[in-house]
Amino acid sequence: MAKLYATLGPACNQTDVLAQMLHYGLDGMRLNLSHTSLKESTQLLSTFRSACRTVGQQADLMIDLQGPEQRIDGIPEPYTVTSGDQLVIQPSVNCKALPAFHVSPGLAAALRTGDHLLIHDGLIRIEIIRNSTPGANTDTAADDGFLAQVLRGGVLENGQSVKIENREIKSPALTAADLMNLDLAAEAGVTSVMQPFVRSASDLEEVRAALSARNLHAHIFAKIETLSGLDHIREILPSADVIVIARGDLGNAVPLWSLPGVQKDIAALCREAGKPFMVVTQMLQSMITSPVPTRAEVSDIFNAVLDGADYLMVTGETAIGQYPVQVIRYLAQTVQEAESYRARVSTQYSSHSEVSP
Repeated sequence: MAKLYATLGPACNQTDVLAQMLHYGLDGMRLNLSHTSLKESTQLLSTFRSACRTVGQQADLMIDLQGPEQRIDGIPEPYTVTSGDQLVIQPSVNCKALPAFHVSPGLAAALRTGDHLLIHDGLIRIEIIRNSTPGANTDTAADDGFLAQVLRGGVLENGQSVKIENREIKSPALTAADLMNLDLAAEAGVTSVMQPFVRSASDLEEVRAALSARNLHAHIFAKIETLSGLDHIREILPSADVIVIARGDLGNAVPLWSLPGVQKDIAALCREAGKPFMVVTQMLQSMITSPVPTRAEVSDIFNAVLDGADYLMVTGETAIGQYPVQVIRYLAQTVQEAESYRARVSTQYSSHSEVSP
């Protein structure tokens, strides 16, 4: 049966809740380190270990590193922007005249007038209008950043992902924060490492070298979510223990209507190479606020299993959702039904093929 993973967070930070999730068939938990650290997550990890002891189960602990992903910062508190609003994007200090947020100096240096930025997996879209200093060169950034206009609104808050549409920024595979987390990984009981935004095999070589230097024996899950990752998928396959079809940012890298075909192409390549793969992102998104999934979500899970997925993972559904236990129950039962269906169809096909004409 495909292995089931969920994401640790405040919604499931209770021993009895996690114990029920494990009871329904959960195989591992992911800790997203984009917004926190292992050092800051001791209470979450303690609850997870307590739940494992309660049910007598050894579950995988996976850390999802920051990697080369860009994120926004410098927002005192979340605020809502709507289409037509203007804001300032800065590499350093807050702008007092308009709402603003920070980006890394590397991203700020790469911005150009006319660029579209996709924030929080593309839920928010903004366009760079000009340098925010009147009369300045409109093609380069000044100290006070860029003026941008909101094309598709939403709630902005610290830690949300941000990328330039159709362009990638060069940066190391591992951040300083990633290396600090890897220093603590063995002591925390980490058994798997998820590397975001894998662009080539060299990214995974960097990760594997960091693990080796720390004598950390962990499986590497390689997230395919950029055009570079897609372009180099064949060279990435041998370097990863598991390929992750990470549909959030992958849905920003390709047109959304192309995403299902891209998912199937990656799945086919993995099957051909005998490489295990995981499908993730919005598997049961509606269950963040609903006790039952949509029919489309159940079909999505079912078809991922029929495509050969070895792992399925939910994220916000269990980290911040209202029904984490029900999420795992629906996930597990749908996977079981899909695998029963696959076995039944396979048996029928074999029986028919043995009949002589």
